[in-house]
Amino acid sequence: MIETAFTKTLGIRVPVVQGGMQWVGHPQLAAAVSNAGALGVLTALTQPDPETLRTAIRKTRELTSKSFGVNITLLPSINPPDYAAYARVAVEEGVKIFETAGNNPGALIRYFKSHGCIVIHKCTSIRHAKAAERLGVDFLSIDTFECAGYCGEDDIGGMVLLARAAQELRTPFIASGGIADGRGLAAVLALGACGANMGNSDAVAIPIHPNLKSKITSSDERDTIHILRTMRNSARVYKNAVAKEVVAIEHRPGGAKFKDVEHLVAGVRGKLAYENGDPDYGIWSASVSIGLIDDCPSCTELVDRIELEAESVLSRLSMLKTNTKAFSKL
Repeated sequence: MIETAFTKTLGIRVPVVQGGMQWVGHPQLAAAVSNAGALGVLTALTQPDPETLRTAIRKTRELTSKSFGVNITLLPSINPPDYAAYARVAVEEGVKIFETAGNNPGALIRYFKSHGCIVIHKCTSIRHAKAAERLGVDFLSIDTFECAGYCGEDDIGGMVLLARAAQELRTPFIASGGIADGRGLAAVLALGACGANMGNSDAVAIPIHPNLKSKITSSDERDTIHILRTMRNSARVYKNAVAKEVVAIEHRPGGAKFKDVEHLVAGVRGKLAYENGDPDYGIWSASVSIGLIDDCPSCTELVDRIELEAESVLSRLSMLKTNTKAFSKL
């Protein structure tokens, strides 16, 4: 058993959080991950309105007696959702664990903390993590350059960014980006994290369309691409036809504005890709960790596998430390 500040505070067995994936973080997945011993997460904005989120929370409770969280990501938008209403509904329904992300999360974080909730805030840089520390979050989630979706603009990989987090932060943190197995979990624990956030590996454990599962398991680490880089809103997504079209438009002579690609990156197209099984229908997020995924286990099989593999790696590292000490005495 791997015990960290994260497992002790959240009351979970394995220090793994299911990524709060748009269009994927439904009750079935959140409950299955929590039942397996990790932390399942509902994605609030997957639901069309706050009252539908209320229904989703109640459905999740029917499927699990374990703890689960709710993700609320503040997205750049001309007509932003009613974030406060989503937050209020979740608190009214007794949710005690929240994952926040995006710009200007202060009001949400203060609201959750005033109601005795545990807050995990996702950041892509040390400077943003320190700002979240000042707001009193309980845990930070450090998103590295390898992560799916929004990855910031600093392009710092996990080996360095997580080590810097261990140097600079007082608040315990989990790692997010490029982690899909027990080796990855052991690695980020060695770098100072107290857990890991995983997305693509969870996605193949639930009934998204079989075509997308097949696409993920047959892809490698080169099959992702960044879009919206020229607009400083970089996101790592699956390298499909529509993503490559977005990048081509961005690099036209004279550049591009968001309105030039809005029809291609519209969320409804990505949502339908998960439903109709056409991997080229819209934009869908993917991490370089898809190169590590080659089968579709159940959530229980996946979490058990991650736990056993991480324990095996950590045990070997402990043995290595013991042997090194013995060698130094010769």
